[in-house]
Amino acid sequence: MSRSANIRWRLKPDPDPAAVAALTNDRCPAPLARVLAQRGISRPDEAAAFFRPDRRGLHDPFLMADMQRAVERIEQALGDGERIMVYGDYDVDGTTAVALVTSFLHRFTGHLSFYIPDRYSEGYGISTQGIDHAAREGVGLIIALDCGIKAVDKVAYAAEKGIDMIICDHHRPGEVLPAAVAVLDPKRDDCPYPYKELSGCGIGFKLMQGLASRNGIPFSELEALLDLVAVSTACDIVPVTGENRVLCAAGLDRLNKDPRPGIKAMLEMANVKRTLTVTDLVFVLGPRINAAGRIEHGRQAVELLLAHDAAQAEQMSARIDKNNVERQGLDKETTRQALERIATDAFLQASWSTVVFDPGWHKGVIGIVASRLIEVHYRPTIVLTESNGKVAGSARSVKGFDVYEAISACSDLLEQFGGHTYAAGLTLDPKNLEPFRMRFEEVVRGTLLEEQRTPEEEVDAEITLRAINDRFVRVLHHMAPYGPGNMRPVFLTRGVVDKGRARIVGENHLKMNLADPGDPRRELDAIAFRQAHHLDLVRSGAPFSIIYTLEENTWNGRTTVQLNIKDIKPGITDLLVNEPMANAVGEPA
Repeated sequence: MSRSANIRWRLKPDPDPAAVAALTNDRCPAPLARVLAQRGISRPDEAAAFFRPDRRGLHDPFLMADMQRAVERIEQALGDGERIMVYGDYDVDGTTAVALVTSFLHRFTGHLSFYIPDRYSEGYGISTQGIDHAAREGVGLIIALDCGIKAVDKVAYAAEKGIDMIICDHHRPGEVLPAAVAVLDPKRDDCPYPYKELSGCGIGFKLMQGLASRNGIPFSELEALLDLVAVSTACDIVPVTGENRVLCAAGLDRLNKDPRPGIKAMLEMANVKRTLTVTDLVFVLGPRINAAGRIEHGRQAVELLLAHDAAQAEQMSARIDKNNVERQGLDKETTRQALERIATDAFLQASWSTVVFDPGWHKGVIGIVASRLIEVHYRPTIVLTESNGKVAGSARSVKGFDVYEAISACSDLLEQFGGHTYAAGLTLDPKNLEPFRMRFEEVVRGTLLEEQRTPEEEVDAEITLRAINDRFVRVLHHMAPYGPGNMRPVFLTRGVVDKGRARIVGENHLKMNLADPGDPRRELDAIAFRQAHHLDLVRSGAPFSIIYTLEENTWNGRTTVQLNIKDIKPGITDLLVNEPMANAVGEPA
């Protein structure tokens, strides 16, 4: 599957030349100094801190609004032997958060349980069913993670049942905050916390950090929790900058050195034996953790993450892996049906947005399907299905377009909605489906820029293949972990040729061995996923140009540098939308 439109290549604006000059040295080549300067790094000391993130980059948790109240309420509950329930959403962020807080609090109390709502019977967020369950269990305090910031009525309902709540969320608040004991959310207008982009699990970690610091527990005893923070940060697609970068780097280190039994079992099930990166968290661990809530119940994911016994973890992982295989089948079939729906609907063919509905689609895969549709029809997309007599949907967006705000402009037609710039969820009455479809299209047409209708890849720097030496790769390695806000750099190289070994591998992938015409001895392996349609161009012998990221590929115990080709264009000129540009920077081999 490939995007319908040609991808536009755009070179990122030139950074401050003085910053590039200050960062360029024997250890950092000029093209990578340019990348650092583009990311707001201008001095060697800033570069050193970026390359070596450590706990000094973490903020005091008590800078967060209501943190003091939250910690004191947990201390009170622990001191009184009160029953505590840890409540979280059914996706990766929610289940990792619940596992993190549960595992830490277990050391202080036996009066502890956790609750994950059912995706289908309860839906997203805090439910009356969950509160009723807590009341029956004699719970006095609920710690809600990755949800609750708009649950004004549910928090009030819990209070009627004699249950206090602590909200730990990272979504945008509504006009009124819930009347909870404490509301931890850096996105509150009145919250002075200096970093606003923590994941839901990250908020849970800060709460545990606050509890630990108040009670003389050293930070080293929190480090075993960082693997869960890293997984949530990667999978929830929050920026990997600032505090998130510190947490993610430490968590990845933990995952690679001493993964917990549940994660180790999932990696073994997926036959992953390499050093883990953010990519592995997103594409290997994330789908498996999510599959539990999509196919059966999110509780299974939490139980797996909390497992202490390797044999038990292996058994549980096998079940979740089976769920993931089933999810993949549903994902593929639903995508096929949705694409067919678009192809036969004149309104959708002419639309600037995609809104598709089928009452029989599985609620657990509609978010994935929305992302798949954007790969073919590049525009804001909402996939809807029927759930408990309501229409429920997941939205995904294109670069630079805030789908949450677009949905918010239709709020009078909705019963519930929430989310982020690029992903959101919504619920509406069936009678409002067609009015919503029309309104959303109207909003998109009025706010989506013409240039946002074409997929775009930003290029960090133009280089020659000769620039890619051991030093270059070493610096790139230290720029990780990658993610939003610190994406893997994209490079442009003009006029490469294939060495005659181009071939199709897998379903639709193009494998090549590329060289610069001026230096045919410099040859690098390359893979272009879902780009087999370029085979004739590559085999023609004519020079072509590529944009790509650099990755390490491990095969049969041998690790090599590989170009991950994002796009291919014929020729060597007129490639960028903002020509002219500086000459390519080459480093000696």
